[in-house]
Amino acid sequence: MKTKLRIFIVDDHPLVSEGFKTLLRQHPDAEVVGSAENAFDAIGFLKNNPVDIAFLDINLPDINGIELCAKITAEFPDVKCLALTTFNDRSYISRMIQSGARGYLLKNASREDLFKAIDEVAGDNLFFNVDYSKPTESRFTEKPVLTRREQEVLREIAEGYTNQEIAERLYIGVTTVSTHRQNLMLKLESKNTAALIKAAAKLDLI
Repeated sequence: MKTKLRIFIVDDHPLVSEGFKTLLRQHPDAEVVGSAENAFDAIGFLKNNPVDIAFLDINLPDINGIELCAKITAEFPDVKCLALTTFNDRSYISRMIQSGARGYLLKNASREDLFKAIDEVAGDNLFFNVDYSKPTESRFTEKPVLTRREQEVLREIAEGYTNQEIAERLYIGVTTVSTHRQNLMLKLESKNTAALIKAAAKLDLI
């Protein structure tokens, strides 16, 4: 029997949590194993219960979901975090990505988007149901914050190496390289490798 994905919800609005729990019960491969209304309780739950995917509201009563995402990513690396929020703002999206989020889901998402988010993130992919690739006044003009490893991978991409070659050169897994590449494309708002290199060069990142 296939093991179900263990879902955890952090939201300080009980009605929102209950609504998403109801929807998630319809997913054949997922089950909600718990919920919390603040970051403190969320960390306590994760210390004692296995979780595969955590949905995090950004607006929480103690610390915000961005800080909580960074904390979970650091302390519970097996837990994949997704933002679950009403904030459709470029800065929030970017900060969640930089904190390690694997996706960004608006609370008005359809059941199809919710299910797709779970399936994509469970498969080590990223999922966003917001489109921030369109030019807007809030479009980034500052350099995005890259991790040391992302900087290394970016340089290798700019040299023309494939994911397999980068993995061998940096002594990391191909899946890890793919994840870094996806994160770089999100942070630099690029849809392909050519656009990524162009954006990186424009911001003096390579």
